[in-house]
Amino acid sequence: MSRGALRPLHSAFISSRTVAEKKITNASTNKFFSSAKEAAGDAAASAKEAAGGATSFAKRNPFAFQLIVATGKTSAADIMAQTVAEKKSFSEIDWKRNGIFVVFGAVYLGGFQYWIMVNKYRQWFPTMDSFAKLSIAQKLKDKAGLIDAAKMVLFDICVHMPWMYFPAYYTCKEFVFGKSWSPIDWVKNGCSNYIGNIKEDVAAMVKLWGPSDCIQFALPMHIRMPFRHLVSFFWTAYVSYTRGSVDDEEPLQRRLTEAQEAVAGEFVKHD
Repeated sequence: MSRGALRPLHSAFISSRTVAEKKITNASTNKFFSSAKEAAGDAAASAKEAAGGATSFAKRNPFAFQLIVATGKTSAADIMAQTVAEKKSFSEIDWKRNGIFVVFGAVYLGGFQYWIMVNKYRQWFPTMDSFAKLSIAQKLKDKAGLIDAAKMVLFDICVHMPWMYFPAYYTCKEFVFGKSWSPIDWVKNGCSNYIGNIKEDVAAMVKLWGPSDCIQFALPMHIRMPFRHLVSFFWTAYVSYTRGSVDDEEPLQRRLTEAQEAVAGEFVKHD
């Protein structure tokens, strides 16, 4: 058989092989995307199930859930302050300092603050729950609810934060860094440190928590604490950066004593 006669057969063979290869490639591609789609669907279902489990846990155990969030959040905020703001490497992180925020986040933010803002606020401000369920338009017409919301804001920035939050934080810091094992010394030295910084601390607190509280206490109940924890993350990072180190301040009493000793020394020199 001549080459000319074989040419059509050869072309037909090449064409059929190309078609077969395309079919195989398409089948492999379809199988790959089908497997990928199934894997993505399984992952989405697992994520949805996990999210549903977390939501279910939060609803069944609101106190335990926010306790975990408060503890983890304060620790993470301090780590962010040390690594981002202070440019420390992970190996240079001051874990004893981080311990302040772990203890403070668990005991105060996760425990005491929840008791104040959920349990006690319901007693002190009786319209809190009903006001939270209203629409914005309805809230603006609810005079009793608006008055209670304003009271909650004022209580937070005039009583809770300056006279509960900060003294507790400085006492906790003294508990972690202080050399004394006496709780009286923790409170005494911690409050002395706070008095030395009170103007700066309260001014920064009012600038952030004043506007934030106006938003928080107008939100639905189930959003309020998550919103506060979100704002608190950045506030905690600020507190960590400005007040986290052991050398940020000395007890006021110690400074006064040193000043008195210096003055007495000058008198002795002149005598």
